[in-house]
Amino acid sequence: MKNKGKVYLVGAGPGSPDLITLKGIRCLEQAEAVIYDRLVNPRLLGYVPQGAEIIYAGKSSHKHTIKQDEINRLLVKKAKQGKVVIRLKCGDPFLFARGAEEALFLAKHKITFEVVPGVSSATAVPAYAGIPLTHRDYTSSVGIFTGHEQPAKEGSHKPPRRRRGASRSHIYREKIARGLGTLVFLMGVENLSRLVKNLLAAGRPKDTPCCLIQAGTYPEQKSLTADLAAISEKAKRAGFRPPAILVVGEVVDLRKKINWFELKPLFGKRILLTRPAFGMAEGENSLSELLEGQGAFCVEFPVLAIKPLDDYRALDASIKQIMDFHWLIFTSQNGVKFFKQRLVHLRKDARSLSGVKIAAIGPRTKMALEAIGLRADLEPAHYCQEGLIECFKKIKIKGQNILIIRALSARDALPQGLEKMGARIKITPAYQASGPKPQATSLRPQVLDVITFTSSSSVRNFFQILSKKVFRRLTLPFLSSKNLSPVERAGLIKKPLLASIGPITSGQLKRLGLKPDIEAKSYTFEGLTQAIVQYYQR
Repeated sequence: MKNKGKVYLVGAGPGSPDLITLKGIRCLEQAEAVIYDRLVNPRLLGYVPQGAEIIYAGKSSHKHTIKQDEINRLLVKKAKQGKVVIRLKCGDPFLFARGAEEALFLAKHKITFEVVPGVSSATAVPAYAGIPLTHRDYTSSVGIFTGHEQPAKEGSHKPPRRRRGASRSHIYREKIARGLGTLVFLMGVENLSRLVKNLLAAGRPKDTPCCLIQAGTYPEQKSLTADLAAISEKAKRAGFRPPAILVVGEVVDLRKKINWFELKPLFGKRILLTRPAFGMAEGENSLSELLEGQGAFCVEFPVLAIKPLDDYRALDASIKQIMDFHWLIFTSQNGVKFFKQRLVHLRKDARSLSGVKIAAIGPRTKMALEAIGLRADLEPAHYCQEGLIECFKKIKIKGQNILIIRALSARDALPQGLEKMGARIKITPAYQASGPKPQATSLRPQVLDVITFTSSSSVRNFFQILSKKVFRRLTLPFLSSKNLSPVERAGLIKKPLLASIGPITSGQLKRLGLKPDIEAKSYTFEGLTQAIVQYYQR
């Protein structure tokens, strides 16, 4: 029997990728087709399985990639193909997002669907600006409106049909303008002057506090406060543009005391992460989470693809002979991950390593070991190969057998250093790291404040990718000369700071003729985050 398709109308939240719901993430993780809107954060697509069909259906004022009627038909078409279809919509699908129209169309065509509510920008954006919509000392009523309501909606040549009992009053009638304590207008920038004029005409006091919030929940969030009578002119002078939300009411004054997001140390900073091409859900306390916790906006750009080996006979043989070794060394959490996979494949577990001492470079490698029931006996204070060599100098290892689990291609400082101490070294690769093609669709034109590097290979691969036209166009638009080498092109990077996780990575930058602006004292993601914060707090 042919599988029946299903559509999930998923709210992606207001912009920050952290504000999607857990169920929304679970839907994306099982997606076979995703149709997403313009204001959806592209980082959410990192949850989508490889091979899934991803379709952009963005719409802006007077410019539609796909018309609404076509989107409706596309949802039905993909569902009838037996696919799990995710309709990813900004904010909440049932609040000024046309999700109800899509649900009605699906119901009409007998397509099974679910609605996954999302965090609406109507509540989240004011919260990120330090504005509560209600407060018992100020107001207990809120009205949420669209800022550009039109008599004829897109896809229709007639005014919308009113249901029996529906109000025929204009939304700016006096009972609304004066009767509700807080007014929230979504998509209100283009018609801001008209909105203000109507509110004043309906009796709203001209000195009512207002706040206009552009790009809410993003690092470039910009807030403007003024009285109702002055907000339109001030917004025009400040160059406010969509997407933006207008909040009108006495609660705006509370922003002076409880504004929190815009006070974070890295607020407004856009940071490029030259990271491995993992799925978004892999790992905890990632560099992006740490930086975003300090207010930064992270653009993740894969420069390394971590892949399994083509042939695991060497690693399998080493695991079978594991009791012949005195020490087992893991240089990364990736090595632990693939070592565990082969251990399970060979129907073995942690008991097979009884009597073998384990060394790990870095706390994340140590944590990865603990997750599979293994404890590191040795961990260097400096999280690099040289740091581990210093640790072994305090231990008698002459004549001992040491197995190093690492990438197929890696620095040889560690094995060479241990061999000089008289140890017998066996290097066994567990995975391979290569430079992937840049994912152009995950980036958009932007100015970067910081570029982070967490390994020597991330430096090498980044500046190879840098010469590619797609990367110049999408991420560093000011690198436009076609006749420059990658190193010469790197010299044109004036604005972004180069942040290194430690001296080894910094050394690779210096070999390219570049000086890191920021270097972590502790060679961890936490240390790198702290170094960036300290740079901006100088």
